Amino acid sequence: MGDVLAGFHAVWEFESDSVLIRYERGIRTPKLFQALGERRIPLSAVQGVTLAPGRRGTVVLRLDPRPGADPLMEAADGQLKEGADPYRLVLPAERETLAEYYADELKALLTESGPAERHLVAAPEAPLQFKAYDGKASFDGTSVQFRWSWTGASSAKWKAGDQSFPVAELSGVEWRSPEIFEGHLRLHRRSAGSGAPVQPDQDPAAVVFGLGYGPVHESLPFAAAVLAAVRSRGPVPVAPAVSRRDPADIAERIRHLGELHQAGLVTDEEFSSKKAELLAEL
Repeated sequence: MGDVLAGFHAVWEFESDSVLIRYERGIRTPKLFQALGERRIPLSAVQGVTLAPGRRGTVVLRLDPRPGADPLMEAADGQLKEGADPYRLVLPAERETLAEYYADELKALLTESGPAERHLVAAPEAPLQFKAYDGKASFDGTSVQFRWSWTGASSAKWKAGDQSFPVAELSGVEWRSPEIFEGHLRLHRRSAGSGAPVQPDQDPAAVVFGLGYGPVHESLPFAAAVLAAVRSRGPVPVAPAVSRRDPADIAERIRHLGELHQAGLVTDEEFSSKKAELLAEL
C-alpha cells in the first residue's frame, strides 16, 4: 500500500508484504518500544487484524501475530501489559474511519493462520546484556554468560561459579516478567534431567529479577534473541580464550568464598577446589 499511519508512540508504514513499525523515542513512550526501535512484521506472520475502542477517546488497531512467528511474543508468553504490546497502534477516535480502512486493506492481504513453523519476525540483535538481582547476563549471539554478583547470588550459584552456555546446548528459554512475583530468566539445557525444577535463585542456569533488576525492556529482548538463536540451532562454537581476571577481583571472590566457608555454607573440599580454580585465573 505504501501508506503511513501515525498513532501515539508509533508509526506504521504499510508495504505490499509487511508492516514496518517505527517506535517513537520520548519520555512517555514505553521503554520496550524505545528498545525495539523499529520492527518489520511480514504479513505472513499475521493471522488477523482488529479495531476496537480504546481509552479516553481513542481507538486501537492491532495485528494478531501467529503463534511462534515472533520470538519476542513467544518469549513474553502473554505476560506483557496492554500498554507495552508492540502490535497495538493507539489512535485518536476521530481517525477511526481511516483506521478501519487500513484494517480492511490488511485483512484482504492476509493468507496465513495458525502456528508458524519458524520465526518470521527478526529477533533483537546481539550483543545484549542486562543486570539481574543476582548477576549480570550477556549474550554475544553464540553463548549466554552469567556472572554472579557479590551480594545477590545464592551460595549454590557461588559454588557453581560463573556460567557459560553455548546456544547449541540449549533447548529453550523461560522468561517470567519482573513485574510479577518471582520474575526470572531461565535457560533450558538439552542435557538437563527430567527431575523437579530447582528454584531460580538456586539454579546456575537462571538469573532472578527484582525491583530495578531485569526490567522488561532489557530482559525480554534478551530472552527473544536467545530463543531465536536456539531455534536456529547453529553449531557449537569454539570457546574463546579465557582472559585473565583482575587480581583485585580474584582476591575479593576468594574473600567472599572464605566467608561462605566460615559460615558453613561451603565444605573444606569445596573451598579448596574453588580457591584453586580462582587462583588459576590469575
